[in-house]
Amino acid sequence: MIRILRRICAGLLASVICAGAALATQNGPVTNLPLPRYVSMKASEGNVRRGPSLTHRIDWVFKRRDMPLQITAEHGHWRRVEDREGQGGWVHYSLLSGVRTVIVEHDMLTLHQRPDADAPVAAALEMGVIARLGKCGDTWCQLRSGGFRGWARKDHLWGVSPQEIRD
Repeated sequence: MIRILRRICAGLLASVICAGAALATQNGPVTNLPLPRYVSMKASEGNVRRGPSLTHRIDWVFKRRDMPLQITAEHGHWRRVEDREGQGGWVHYSLLSGVRTVIVEHDMLTLHQRPDADAPVAAALEMGVIARLGKCGDTWCQLRSGGFRGWARKDHLWGVSPQEIRD
Protein backbone atom coordinates (compact mmCIF):
# COMPACT_ATOMS: atom_id res chain seq x y z
CA MET A 1 0.00 0.00 0.00
CA ILE A 2 2.79 2.43 0.89
CA ARG A 3 4.58 1.70 -2.43
CA ILE A 4 1.39 2.48 -4.35
CA LEU A 5 0.99 5.78 -2.47
CA ARG A 6 4.62 6.68 -3.18
CA ARG A 7 4.13 6.01 -6.91
CA ILE A 8 0.96 8.10 -6.97
CA CYS A 9 2.72 10.96 -5.14
CA ALA A 10 5.70 10.75 -7.48
CA GLY A 11 3.36 10.87 -10.47
CA LEU A 12 1.52 13.89 -9.05
CA LEU A 13 4.79 15.67 -8.31
CA ALA A 14 5.97 15.08 -11.89
CA SER A 15 2.67 16.52 -13.17
CA VAL A 16 3.08 19.63 -11.04
CA ILE A 17 6.68 20.11 -12.22
CA CYS A 18 5.65 19.69 -15.88
CA ALA A 19 2.76 22.14 -15.41
CA GLY A 20 5.20 24.65 -13.89
CA ALA A 21 7.50 24.28 -16.90
CA ALA A 22 4.58 24.87 -19.25
CA LEU A 23 3.73 28.08 -17.39
CA ALA A 24 7.19 29.46 -18.19
CA THR A 25 6.08 29.83 -21.82
CA GLN A 26 2.44 30.71 -21.27
CA ASN A 27 0.21 33.06 -23.21
CA GLY A 28 -0.90 36.42 -21.86
CA PRO A 29 -4.43 36.56 -20.39
CA VAL A 30 -5.31 39.72 -22.36
CA THR A 31 -3.70 39.27 -25.80
CA ASN A 32 -3.21 35.49 -25.82
CA LEU A 33 0.31 36.21 -27.14
CA PRO A 34 3.34 34.39 -25.69
CA LEU A 35 4.92 35.60 -22.46
CA PRO A 36 7.63 36.68 -22.29
CA ARG A 37 7.91 38.41 -25.68
CA TYR A 38 9.81 41.36 -27.14
CA VAL A 39 8.35 44.66 -28.35
CA SER A 40 9.70 48.19 -28.77
CA MET A 41 8.84 51.67 -27.50
CA LYS A 42 6.51 53.41 -29.96
CA ALA A 43 6.70 56.75 -28.16
CA SER A 44 9.80 58.85 -27.55
CA GLU A 45 8.83 59.08 -23.89
CA GLY A 46 6.85 56.74 -21.63
CA ASN A 47 6.10 56.59 -17.92
CA VAL A 48 7.03 53.40 -16.11
CA ARG A 49 4.71 52.83 -13.18
CA ARG A 50 4.87 50.67 -10.09
CA GLY A 51 1.52 49.03 -10.90
CA PRO A 52 -0.96 48.66 -13.78
CA SER A 53 -2.97 51.90 -13.46
CA LEU A 54 -2.63 55.69 -13.57
CA THR A 55 -2.97 55.80 -9.78
CA HIS A 56 0.34 53.99 -9.29
CA ARG A 57 3.50 55.97 -8.78
CA ILE A 58 5.82 56.69 -11.73
CA ASP A 59 9.19 55.11 -10.97
CA TRP A 60 10.98 56.47 -14.04
CA VAL A 61 10.49 57.51 -17.66
CA PHE A 62 11.76 55.68 -20.74
CA LYS A 63 13.15 58.30 -23.13
CA ARG A 64 14.39 56.28 -26.08
CA ARG A 65 12.09 55.62 -29.00
CA ASP A 66 12.41 52.14 -30.59
CA MET A 67 14.08 50.75 -27.44
CA PRO A 68 13.48 46.99 -27.24
CA LEU A 69 11.59 45.81 -24.17
CA GLN A 70 10.46 42.43 -22.95
CA ILE A 71 6.83 42.03 -21.88
CA THR A 72 6.60 39.74 -18.86
CA ALA A 73 2.95 40.26 -17.78
CA GLU A 74 -0.37 41.75 -18.90
CA HIS A 75 -3.24 43.36 -17.02
CA GLY A 76 -5.99 45.14 -18.95
CA HIS A 77 -4.39 47.90 -21.04
CA TRP A 78 -1.10 47.63 -19.13
CA ARG A 79 2.04 45.61 -19.85
CA ARG A 80 4.81 44.79 -17.39
CA VAL A 81 8.08 45.33 -19.24
CA GLU A 82 11.79 44.93 -18.57
CA ASP A 83 14.70 46.59 -20.33
CA ARG A 84 18.04 44.93 -21.07
CA GLU A 85 19.27 45.74 -17.55
CA GLY A 86 16.32 43.96 -15.97
CA GLN A 87 14.66 47.19 -14.82
CA GLY A 88 10.92 46.87 -15.09
CA GLY A 89 7.56 48.38 -14.48
CA TRP A 90 4.12 48.85 -15.99
CA VAL A 91 3.49 50.88 -19.15
CA HIS A 92 0.29 51.55 -21.07
CA TYR A 93 0.02 49.34 -24.16
CA SER A 94 -0.42 52.38 -26.44
CA LEU A 95 3.25 53.29 -25.83
CA LEU A 96 4.45 49.96 -27.24
CA SER A 97 4.89 48.69 -30.79
CA GLY A 98 5.14 45.20 -32.24
CA VAL A 99 7.99 46.42 -34.47
CA ARG A 100 11.04 44.44 -33.39
CA THR A 101 14.29 46.13 -32.52
CA VAL A 102 17.47 45.00 -30.76
CA ILE A 103 20.30 46.68 -28.86
CA VAL A 104 23.87 45.91 -29.90
CA GLU A 105 25.73 44.44 -26.91
CA HIS A 106 29.14 44.03 -28.53
CA ASP A 107 31.29 47.04 -29.39
CA MET A 108 31.94 47.53 -33.11
CA LEU A 109 29.67 44.63 -34.04
CA THR A 110 30.26 43.79 -37.69
CA LEU A 111 27.32 43.46 -40.06
CA HIS A 112 28.09 40.94 -42.77
CA GLN A 113 26.51 40.82 -46.22
CA ARG A 114 25.47 37.21 -45.57
CA PRO A 115 24.97 35.17 -42.38
CA ASP A 116 28.57 33.97 -42.49
CA ALA A 117 31.61 35.18 -40.54
CA ASP A 118 33.69 35.02 -43.75
CA ALA A 119 31.25 37.18 -45.76
CA PRO A 120 32.23 40.77 -46.60
CA VAL A 121 31.53 43.34 -43.88
CA ALA A 122 28.81 45.89 -44.69
CA ALA A 123 29.18 48.05 -41.55
CA ALA A 124 30.17 48.07 -37.90
CA LEU A 125 27.80 49.14 -35.12
CA GLU A 126 28.81 50.58 -31.76
CA MET A 127 27.62 49.09 -28.49
CA GLY A 128 24.20 50.48 -27.51
CA VAL A 129 22.99 51.13 -31.05
CA ILE A 130 19.35 50.23 -31.64
CA ALA A 131 18.74 48.35 -34.90
CA ARG A 132 15.60 47.11 -36.64
CA LEU A 133 15.36 43.31 -36.49
CA GLY A 134 14.69 41.30 -39.63
CA LYS A 135 15.09 37.58 -40.30
CA CYS A 136 16.82 35.37 -37.74
CA GLY A 137 18.22 31.87 -38.05
CA ASP A 138 19.84 29.72 -35.42
CA THR A 139 22.84 31.99 -34.85
CA TRP A 140 22.47 35.03 -37.17
CA CYS A 141 19.97 37.89 -37.46
CA GLN A 142 19.45 40.44 -40.21
CA LEU A 143 19.62 44.06 -38.98
CA ARG A 144 19.00 47.55 -40.38
CA SER A 145 20.47 50.65 -38.80
CA GLY A 146 21.58 54.06 -40.04
CA GLY A 147 20.99 53.15 -43.68
CA PHE A 148 23.08 49.99 -43.37
CA ARG A 149 21.82 46.44 -43.64
CA GLY A 150 23.54 43.19 -42.79
CA TRP A 151 23.74 40.06 -40.69
CA ALA A 152 25.07 39.89 -37.11
CA ARG A 153 25.56 37.14 -34.57
CA LYS A 154 22.44 36.69 -32.45
CA ASP A 155 24.43 36.26 -29.23
CA HIS A 156 25.68 39.88 -29.50
CA LEU A 157 22.14 41.32 -29.44
CA TRP A 158 19.53 42.00 -26.78
CA GLY A 159 15.90 41.86 -27.88
CA VAL A 160 15.79 38.45 -29.52
CA SER A 161 15.58 35.05 -27.80
CA PRO A 162 18.43 32.59 -28.44
CA GLN A 163 15.98 29.97 -29.78
CA GLU A 164 13.90 32.45 -31.82
CA ILE A 165 13.67 31.92 -35.58
CA ARG A 166 12.17 34.72 -37.74
CA ASP A 167 11.34 34.46 -41.45
